[in-house]
Amino acid sequence: MFETLQAQPADKILALMQMYKDDPRETKIDLGVGVYKDATGLTPIMRAVKSAEHQLWETQDSKAYTGLAGDPAFADAMISMVLGDAVARDCIAAAATPGGTGAIRQAFELIKMARPQARVFVSDPTWPNHLSILKYLDMPVVPYRYFDDETRGVAFEGMLQDLKTAQKGDVILLHGCCHNPTGANLNGEQWNAVIQVLQDTGATPMVDIAYQGFGDGLLADAAATRQVAAAVPECLIAASCSKNFGIYRERTGVLMALSSDTSAQRLNQGTLAFLNRQNFSFPPDHGARLVTMILNDDTLRADWMTELEDIRTTMLGLRSQLAQELQNLSGSDRFGFLAAHRGMFSRLGASPEMVEKLRTDHGIYMVGDSRMNIAGLNSQTVPILAKAIIDVGI
Repeated sequence: MFETLQAQPADKILALMQMYKDDPRETKIDLGVGVYKDATGLTPIMRAVKSAEHQLWETQDSKAYTGLAGDPAFADAMISMVLGDAVARDCIAAAATPGGTGAIRQAFELIKMARPQARVFVSDPTWPNHLSILKYLDMPVVPYRYFDDETRGVAFEGMLQDLKTAQKGDVILLHGCCHNPTGANLNGEQWNAVIQVLQDTGATPMVDIAYQGFGDGLLADAAATRQVAAAVPECLIAASCSKNFGIYRERTGVLMALSSDTSAQRLNQGTLAFLNRQNFSFPPDHGARLVTMILNDDTLRADWMTELEDIRTTMLGLRSQLAQELQNLSGSDRFGFLAAHRGMFSRLGASPEMVEKLRTDHGIYMVGDSRMNIAGLNSQTVPILAKAIIDVGI
């Protein structure tokens, strides 16, 4: 039986992690893996998470299953954080999932169940796992222009032209904030134009929001998602707690299905529970319970928001420092986009050959499309990276 299996292509980021691990150079810099790191290179456990875990350890008296959709209190807390009061609660179905990836997978499964022929419009580029899952599910994919390799900003006119070809029954996948892998994001006026296209075409938006709080702040990063959700009759939202709560290995996410009436909400809620049952039955609870505790406790929430804001401003500071270092070395402002981008990532716009040269000559590891994780830097390594970027001719 197993002899019929074929080797699957290696995950490029995981392969990069192994290459970095095997590199003996003490000066090596890891800008590939998509996790936040502090100035010491550690991915820390946030203070509020530690406090919540201690409280949970003292008070939790059972590890029994919660429900197929997870604890309703977690759904309520996440809906409040992501959507506020943009959509009536009784119009929102929600289910906990194993991380944001689990939410995306379940969303695609839901789309396929509801509209087997639905085309999914995906930004070019996007997070590679979007495309990998869609390919595995054999779902039609339509790329839309997004990143301008010259300006390193959003190719907005091309994006709009491509999105206008969507039809009712199609799905348009949007990054709610902190676009991965580019770091280039839509402004408010551009979001308004995208919403108009959604309304004109009747296509259903699906928002992937994995970095809320890492860009312009917790509320500002949710603004576009709330605006989209309030403007259309149906919407899917996949949210992750991995980054903004720092609980990567706890696999904590949620899928929301928004509809225009309560009867549809009941149907959607049952469908989400059914899909969870078919895939993994009951979702993980530990991370979800910690998030619920933090969001519902004033003291824990205040401490979490303070630390999250420190993380955000640290990344902004690193962006500004790198842009300034490159301006000093190049005598040009062509790297100003690095300060304008938001979130953990920026796409340099370098060739694969240049990226390889960064690795071989300078011990700097980033994904082959030149996506780099800003959070992998600190104030001491920024000048090293800037010099290497100029040395390889970027």
